Amino acid sequence: MAKYVVDPTHSSIGFQAKHMMISKVKGHFDRFNSELDINPEDLSGGNIQFEVEIASINTNNEDRDNHLRSADFFDAETHPTMKFVATDIKKVDDDEYKITGDLSIRGVTKPVTFDAEYNGKGTNPWGVEVVAFEADGKINRKDFGLNWNSALETGGVLVSDDIKIHIEIEANPA
Repeated sequence: MAKYVVDPTHSSIGFQAKHMMISKVKGHFDRFNSELDINPEDLSGGNIQFEVEIASINTNNEDRDNHLRSADFFDAETHPTMKFVATDIKKVDDDEYKITGDLSIRGVTKPVTFDAEYNGKGTNPWGVEVVAFEADGKINRKDFGLNWNSALETGGVLVSDDIKIHIEIEANPA
């Protein structure tokens, strides 16, 4: 095992929700940090943790971002961070894993499983060997107390319950 530091300029934590049941709204968090104590070529038994600053939410729409920060959704003032701590990492193929862990949002902690892939390693222009991963998962936002919604006159709701999460990580040795 070795410690790695996520390079935030080459990494992202993004999400996607359905809007009006017909289109997709995507966003990401600008500020996050992580602790990775892993063997990049076999994540099994590794330690993976993330902490995301809720106030850094960015959907390219300031009014929507402010609404997401409000008590209607994340309540960033009371719950400034979202956390994930891996509890089980299972190798399912050469470079593919199921990473299960505790996701904490708005004071609620629930187990979530991500499908993850080791994308490989490379040497950056400064001679440092970096590693890359990506992971996908899905949560029901209402499980975490993110209940606000609005009924549409034509039927359906403004915001989907299911939220897709996509994470891309480039990490340097600590």
